[in-house]
Amino acid sequence: MLIDIEAVRIGLQAIWANKLRSSLTIIGVFFGVLSVITIITLMQAMMDGIEEQLSALGPSTFMVNKFGIITSREDYMDALKRKDLTVEDMGAVEEGCLDCEYVAARCYRFGSVKRKSEKLRNVPILGSTANFIDVIDFQVEHGRFFTEMEYQHKRQVAFVGPTIVEELFPGVIDPLGKTIKISGKKYKITGIAKKRGSMMGNNQDNFLVIPLTTQIKYFGKPRHNLALAIKAKNVETVTNTQDQVRSILRARRGVDYYDDDDFSILTAESIMAFVESITLMTRVVIGGIASISMVVGGIVIMNIMMVSVSERTREIGIRKSIGAMRKNIITQFLYEALILTLLGGLLGTSAGIGLAAILGEMMSIDVSVTFLSVAIGMSISLLVGLFFGIYPAVKAAQLDPIEALRYE
Repeated sequence: MLIDIEAVRIGLQAIWANKLRSSLTIIGVFFGVLSVITIITLMQAMMDGIEEQLSALGPSTFMVNKFGIITSREDYMDALKRKDLTVEDMGAVEEGCLDCEYVAARCYRFGSVKRKSEKLRNVPILGSTANFIDVIDFQVEHGRFFTEMEYQHKRQVAFVGPTIVEELFPGVIDPLGKTIKISGKKYKITGIAKKRGSMMGNNQDNFLVIPLTTQIKYFGKPRHNLALAIKAKNVETVTNTQDQVRSILRARRGVDYYDDDDFSILTAESIMAFVESITLMTRVVIGGIASISMVVGGIVIMNIMMVSVSERTREIGIRKSIGAMRKNIITQFLYEALILTLLGGLLGTSAGIGLAAILGEMMSIDVSVTFLSVAIGMSISLLVGLFFGIYPAVKAAQLDPIEALRYE
C-alpha cells in the first residue's frame, strides 16, 4: 500500500512539474467525457420523460385507432384507406367485450379559445366520453370532469388545462363556473387539470376536453382521428381483452379471416419500443462520434506519456539503480496517467451533466443527475487511462538502467 501512495505522490509531482502538458491531456479527456455524458444524460432524461407520459395509459389500458404507428409515407397512405372508427364501434365493443372494464372514445381538433379580449389560437380541443378520465390518467387539480348526464345531453362544458386558465383568466382566483368561447360557442368550465409542464418543447397543459357528443353536434362527426381507449378488468386479462376487441371490430368492419386488421391496437409498451427503436440509431451515431473523441484523447495521453518517459529516462535509470523494481516503474507511470484521466473525467462528467441540464431546459426535458451518468463518466476515464497508459509505462520499465543513466 505504501508503494501505491509513493507512486501517487511521484505522479502528482510530475504532473505539477509539467503543467502545460498535463493541462492538454486533461482537456483531451475532458471533451471526450463531456460529449459522452451529455448524450447519455440527455437521452436517458428524454426516455424517462416519454415513459412517464406513457404511464398515463397504465398496464391494463390500450388504445385502438385507425393509423397505428406510422414510419413512412407508404404506411400512411395504406392506413388512410382503412375505414374510420366510429362511435358505433365503441358501443359494439362496450356491449360485446366481457373483459373490458371501461370503453371510452376521444377525438381531437384545433380551434380558438376566447374570453373577453384574451384569445388563444390552435388550441387542441379533445372531444371524449365521460368515462375517458377513468381510462386515461387526467389528474384533476380543481373541480371535476364532465358527467355522463352532461355527455348524454350534449352540454357545453369544458375541462381545461392550466395554460388555458393562466392565459385567459389572469388574476382570477377561481375560474370554475366561468365561461369561455370555443370557436364562437360558450362553454362553462367544470374543472382544471393538474399541471404537467412541457415535454420536448410541447406544452402539455394547453388543451381542453369537451363532451364528444357536443363536439359532434357543433363540428360534425370526427374523421380519421377517433380512437378508443379501453381498460381491461385487470393486467392478467389484457391479452384476452385485446383479442375480444379485435374479434368484435373485425366482424363489424367485415375483415376477411386471412386479411390483416384494418385498425391498430397500441399499448404503452409498444409505443415505448417504437420510440427506443427510432432513437437507437441516433444514439449509436452520436455515441460513435463521442467514442472517437475518447480514442483521440487516449492517443494524446499515450503520446504525452511517451514524451514524459523520454524526458525522464535518466530519472528512471537512477530509480532502477537504487533498487526500484520493474513493477514500481510501471505503477508510477500508470498512476500518473490515471490521475490525469480521472481529473479530466471528473471535470468532463460535471460539465456534461451541467450541459445536459441546460439543453434539457431549452428542450423542456427534466434532467436529473443519476448514478449511472457519474459511474459511466468515471469508468470511461479510468479505462482510457489504463488502456493508453500501459504501453508508455511498460516502455519505461523496460529501459536498461545503465543505458538510462548515460542518457543526456
